[in-house]
Amino acid sequence: MIDALFQRSAYPAASWIYVHRWVLASLLLVLLFSQPAFAHGVEAGDKGYIQETSGIVFLPFVYLGAKHMVTGYDHLLFLFGVIFFLYKMKDIGIYVTMFAIGHSVTLLFGVLSNISVSSYLVDAIIGLSVVYKALDNMGAYQRWFGFQPNTKAATLVFGLFHGFGLATKLQDFEMSPDGLVANLIAFNIGVELGQLLALGGILIVMGFWRKTPSFWKHAYLANTVVMTLGFVLMGYQLVGYFVA
Repeated sequence: MIDALFQRSAYPAASWIYVHRWVLASLLLVLLFSQPAFAHGVEAGDKGYIQETSGIVFLPFVYLGAKHMVTGYDHLLFLFGVIFFLYKMKDIGIYVTMFAIGHSVTLLFGVLSNISVSSYLVDAIIGLSVVYKALDNMGAYQRWFGFQPNTKAATLVFGLFHGFGLATKLQDFEMSPDGLVANLIAFNIGVELGQLLALGGILIVMGFWRKTPSFWKHAYLANTVVMTLGFVLMGYQLVGYFVA
């Protein structure tokens, strides 16, 4: 059904002009609001607090983790793509859990092992994850390659990169070793709580949208915009890597 719905031939030329306008609008929106704290950035005040903190401060780190997830639009774009065609709460729970497991493992492992990798490259892969999921929703892989990649495995793998992206940022802050493990666990709990909060909001909006005739009419358009934003995120980070 999805494959038949998303055939280009099903869309008149006027519809594709409409799509292109939304793509351009999304590009302008991202460029307008892009800041040095693009994607996995942490605000200056939060950065200072992390650097100056010593000992276990559980609740503040829970708050910082939740804040990061709710304001991290690379995470939200990926989650939006993941649940776009999921209707059953059981399925949503499975995919979100896979993402959370991957995110948690590399967040903790990355900081504790102090593995040094360019944050630009990691964040570029995170942008690629958004592109990948949007193309998956558009039925691209079935048309191009004749098969459907394992979506659960892809969600887990990209979850690993999302967690590692944040880990690279936290490493730059030289967190105090005093209470480090407890604070990281608190931060990760906050990330997962923020994820649930953001997911709840997305599901409410999606629930209303799915009940309208415009959902299937504009599903391709929505994923085209998500794909474009993913390419912008990826391109921004690659430019930063080669220029920095």
